[in-house]
Amino acid sequence: MSAILALDLGTRTGWAMRVGSQVAHGYLDLKPNRYEGGGMRYLRFRRWLDEVGPAHGVAEIHFEEVRRHAGTDAAHVYGGLLGTLTAWCEERSIPYSGVPVGAIKKAATGKGNADKAAMIAAANARGYPVTDDNEADALAILHMVIA
Repeated sequence: MSAILALDLGTRTGWAMRVGSQVAHGYLDLKPNRYEGGGMRYLRFRRWLDEVGPAHGVAEIHFEEVRRHAGTDAAHVYGGLLGTLTAWCEERSIPYSGVPVGAIKKAATGKGNADKAAMIAAANARGYPVTDDNEADALAILHMVIA
């Protein structure tokens, strides 16, 4: 059975995965601790992909495609995670695609500029108890690509 994985890339990476009719979701905290170098977040992300991908037969990946960042650090983290993800997918011939932020928000809430609280409320309304907006975004991506 093949799985679809949806990701909201960032220091707190939200994820949602459909395997068959089952949906699992959560988030990864990729913030380096005080004894780690900045590159450890990317190694931990790759290790997570190495564990989750083969174990669940990930056949396609969709991610939030961010074109504008509030800060330089966020842009650097996103770029590093995106590079790690796309290289991982290319090595395994797994198709991947970005989904624009506004399209995700509009599909989930009806508003292309919905705030974090609205995204969380939309995920909860679909029956997914979430408290993290990154997890809510990943669920919205998953439902958008499945629909």
